[in-house]
Amino acid sequence: MIHCIRSALLALLFVTLLQSVCSDFQTLAHLRAKASEKTQSRAVVDLLRRLLGNRSRDFIVSVNRTLSNDTLDVCELRSAKNNKILAVGSTGVAVATGIYNYLKYFCNCHVSWSGDQLNIPRPLPALTGVLRINTPHRFRYYQNVCTQSYSSVWWDWPRWQREIDWMALNGINLPLAFTGQEVLWQEVYLSLGLNQTELDHFFTGPAFLAWNRMGNLFQWGGPLPQSWHVKQLYLQFKVLDRMRSFGMIPVLPAFSGIVPEGITRLFPQANVTKLNPWSHFNCTYSCAYVLDPRDPLFQRIGSLFLTQVIKEFGTDHIYNTDTFNEMAPASSDPTYLASISRAVFNTMTSVDPQAIWLMQGWLFISDPSFWKPDQVKALLHGVPLGRMIVLDLFAESLPVYSSTNSFYGQPFIWCMLHNFGGNSGLFGTVESINSGPFDAIRFPNSTLVGLGLTPEGIEQNPVIYELMSELAWRKEPVNLSKWVSLYALRRYGSMNENLTVAWQLLFHSVYNCTLPQYKNHNRSPLVHRPSLHMQTDIWYEPADFYKAWKLLFQAAPALVTLETFRYDLVDVTRQALQLLTTEFYKDIRNAFQAQKLPDLLTAGGVLVYDLLPELDHLLSSNEHFLLGVWLEQAQAQGVDEHEAQLYDINARNQITLWGPDGEILDYASKEWGGLVEDYYLQRWGLFVNTLVECLDRGRPFKQDIFNQAVFQVEKGFVYNQRKYPSKPLGDTYEIALRIFLKYYPYALKRLK
Repeated sequence: MIHCIRSALLALLFVTLLQSVCSDFQTLAHLRAKASEKTQSRAVVDLLRRLLGNRSRDFIVSVNRTLSNDTLDVCELRSAKNNKILAVGSTGVAVATGIYNYLKYFCNCHVSWSGDQLNIPRPLPALTGVLRINTPHRFRYYQNVCTQSYSSVWWDWPRWQREIDWMALNGINLPLAFTGQEVLWQEVYLSLGLNQTELDHFFTGPAFLAWNRMGNLFQWGGPLPQSWHVKQLYLQFKVLDRMRSFGMIPVLPAFSGIVPEGITRLFPQANVTKLNPWSHFNCTYSCAYVLDPRDPLFQRIGSLFLTQVIKEFGTDHIYNTDTFNEMAPASSDPTYLASISRAVFNTMTSVDPQAIWLMQGWLFISDPSFWKPDQVKALLHGVPLGRMIVLDLFAESLPVYSSTNSFYGQPFIWCMLHNFGGNSGLFGTVESINSGPFDAIRFPNSTLVGLGLTPEGIEQNPVIYELMSELAWRKEPVNLSKWVSLYALRRYGSMNENLTVAWQLLFHSVYNCTLPQYKNHNRSPLVHRPSLHMQTDIWYEPADFYKAWKLLFQAAPALVTLETFRYDLVDVTRQALQLLTTEFYKDIRNAFQAQKLPDLLTAGGVLVYDLLPELDHLLSSNEHFLLGVWLEQAQAQGVDEHEAQLYDINARNQITLWGPDGEILDYASKEWGGLVEDYYLQRWGLFVNTLVECLDRGRPFKQDIFNQAVFQVEKGFVYNQRKYPSKPLGDTYEIALRIFLKYYPYALKRLK
């Protein structure tokens, strides 16, 4: 009898435990901060010391998990003795976010990629009662797999430390952590019997690793030096330790099935398929070898890799891998697609039974003709509901959740992609991001579990990222006009009517693209190979933008000492010259087609001999717009001259040709001092001279012949080894004012 009772109790206990575990998976509750409350508190204290210096002592910090009873982050702030502020939060991230909210809205302070404004009142403004900052979103995700190549590829630890601080202040608790994985892949493949030559033909150079990881590209920019593996592994240890110390949940890599060609030598019976070329590449550097997930070797390689990942990096039980990134599957049969995702997931759970698969939803956007409802549903339902989180990667323009019944029951994160290629240029979709997350919450049977920032490149348009980060802690849309007015106050630390109106005009124009499904590649003729058929359309009213430009100058004399203001002055003036480049291009094209040589000489002369050189002078005057910084960071990763030169070529090629022969030409364009003068200006000079010569000799302009000539200019830049300044040159205000006085009247004239 006692035995029967004991058995029944054990069975009941087992069922209860099983239900608890299943419930945890369904709610994703097992994805949570692992660091102790003391460790998280210390991380925030150290952040405040780095950010505020001695003023950090004015804050008393405490982490208390019990403050939240539903896994949603919360922070409570109140005034304490001696004019101090006490901040208690459910995680380190929650405390950092709460304090940054206080700094923004009570102290008019600001932190960004392009400078801080931290003129903190003394004493700190008192709080009446409790200021409670909380979020309705379980996760706040950050980064795109491409960000690792377009932005952070050359970062050292101080730059990573700064970024992780920015993440904590802006509420990020689910960051991608992909650094250093190649050394683990190398260990796995060497253990299977591949040789180093085969691996050298597999890995790309550092600037292209994002697409190597996704199976798009191989060998280009390589071979990857062993010193790179060592440095990146050491860096990843520090990155993960710091992320976790704040209570963040880092997302680690898993196996998608992409393998080196050498696998076919070692395992000739394996079910390996060679895919078609990616983008405009041929099979020299593309054509991935994909191992069928149903092949036993898939399980073996995937579990070997994930075992290494967990051994070296620990785990928070969430992993990213992307099948079929911009590559079509072998079959559209739903049964096949479900078996693929099931096999990928089973590989994860064979090593980590608590694994959650985080998947970028880009494939559904990039190839909608393949991914119809049956195919999408099959891929998603190959994984148990609640064990996959889908990133709705470009939801501000092309949301997928609304056409898939909320990803057919799988949890998803509404993401703002915003930027492609890390391009320069002002851009935003403020109305869309202000309403989109709340539409997703209200969607019938919504499975929304968070908001995300997924730009391909960062360190641009800081206002958009501050707004989007803040919306994750709001319960309803903001008043955009009021919000941006307060943003201007925080960014510059002073109330100035001209600045308020300027930013309202920017939010009304360049930052409010409402064109359906618009992708923010910088389409300006300035940064593209010249032709007679270039895009000249824009999504905003230039008159509003030029008014904002003028208002910035009216406010400038009192603010030019501020780093944040100087950055914006350069950025807005740069955008104005980008607009005017389009106008001069139209004049050049029209003059050539009308065979008016004097008009062609005039427009071409202004563009090549004044506007573009002035733009280069302007950009060269600010530390945030320097080609030399990008190249110096790349070269610094090398342990000898040979490696430094390899990384230099990687860095130059990515932002220009993007491949040996311009396969993805100008996709990652940048408007930087040095790059404008030695790359874009040289192309435009050759174009104008060619058109003049054609008119002079009565010949037609032939694009293919010009392309051959201009390719030599482009390739010459990649390999010229010229040193570019990594420190600013010239007085930003003087240069910007000279440009404004010269070109503002012309801009107004073009509006008529």
